[in-house]
Amino acid sequence: MTTIAIESRRVFRRTDDYTPGTPKLKLTYEDLPSRLPSSSVLIKVHAVSLNYRDANIVNGGNPWPVIPHGIPCNDAAGEVIATGADVKTLKLGDRVAPIIDTENITGRESARSWLAADEDGVLADYLIFDERILSIVPSHLSWAEACLIPCAGTTAWAALKGFGIGKSVLIQGTGGVSMFALKLARAAGLQVILSSSSDDKLQQIKAQFSSPPLLTVNYKSPVWHEEVLKLTGDAGVDLVLEMGGTGSLVQSIRCTRRGGTVSQIGYLSRQDPSDLAELLPVLIDRRVNLRGINAASKYDMDDLCAALSAMQLHLDDIIDTTYFFEQSGEAIQSIWEGKHVGKLVVSL
Repeated sequence: MTTIAIESRRVFRRTDDYTPGTPKLKLTYEDLPSRLPSSSVLIKVHAVSLNYRDANIVNGGNPWPVIPHGIPCNDAAGEVIATGADVKTLKLGDRVAPIIDTENITGRESARSWLAADEDGVLADYLIFDERILSIVPSHLSWAEACLIPCAGTTAWAALKGFGIGKSVLIQGTGGVSMFALKLARAAGLQVILSSSSDDKLQQIKAQFSSPPLLTVNYKSPVWHEEVLKLTGDAGVDLVLEMGGTGSLVQSIRCTRRGGTVSQIGYLSRQDPSDLAELLPVLIDRRVNLRGINAASKYDMDDLCAALSAMQLHLDDIIDTTYFFEQSGEAIQSIWEGKHVGKLVVSL
C-alpha cells in the first residue's frame, strides 16, 4: 500500500436539519488514511458542480434513502496526486472525475450505489477512489467545465443517445442537464426546441445560442404541447427530454411523433398520480418509446469524454455562477431557489 503524505482534508457534511432557514451543511476537518489501497488513487479536487438533487437531499426531499450526515454532491473533477501499488489505468497528474453510480460500469449491472446518497459524495478538497470508477476528462476543458461531466453530462448524453443529424428534440427547462443537452444536441445536428416557464430565461438563452435560431415554448400555457406540434408541422418531435414528471409527461407524449421517444429524466414538478389518468391511451396511440434515464455508465462517460475531446467542445457558456468552497452552503441554497440558468460550480 502507498503511503499518503497528506494527513487531513476539509469536507462538508449534511446537518440533516430540515428546518427552513437552518444551516444545511457543516464544514469539518477529517483525517485521511495513512496508506492508500492498492487499486485506489488520491485526488486533489479542483471543482465540484451542483445539481438540484443536492439541494433536494439536504432539504430532506429525496425519495430514496441516504446515509446520515453524508457528504453531498456527486460531480467533481481533480488531479491524481498519489496512486496505489496496483493501479494500472491512471498515473500521477491525470485529470479525472468519478462516475456518480459507482456500480454502473457497463450499464448492465443490477446493483446501484450513488455518491452523496448510498455513500459519501465529493464536496471535499481530497478524495480517494478506486481506479475502476474514474474516467479521464478532456484536457482542453477547465476544471469548472470538467466537473459538469459526471451527472449533467452523462445524463444528457444517455437521454440523446440514438438521435443525430436532422432529428428534432424538445428539451425541457434551463437547468444543468438541459443546457448540457442543448450543447450536445446542437453539436450533433439536432433541431432543438427549448421550453421554460420563464420568458426572460428563454430570451436570454435565445440570445446566447442565436445561430441557428433557437425555437422556444413557454410551458406555463396549459396546452403547450400544441405549440410544439405547430413548430413541427403537427408531426411532433422525434425526442423529448422530459424533466417534469407526472405534471408534464402526458403532454410530452402528445407532442412526440408517432414512434418517437421520450427520455424521462426528472420529476421536478409537483408529482400527482391523477395527472397520469390518460397516460396509457396516449402512450399507445402515439406508439412512443418511454425510457427512464438515470445518468449513465462509466463506458458512456468515457464515450462522452472522447466526443467532447474530438469536437473540442467547451462548456463554459453553460456555467451560471462559480462559488468558493467556503460558500458551498450558499451555492446549494441558490440551486434550491432555482434562479440560475445552467450550472453552479464550487471552485477549490
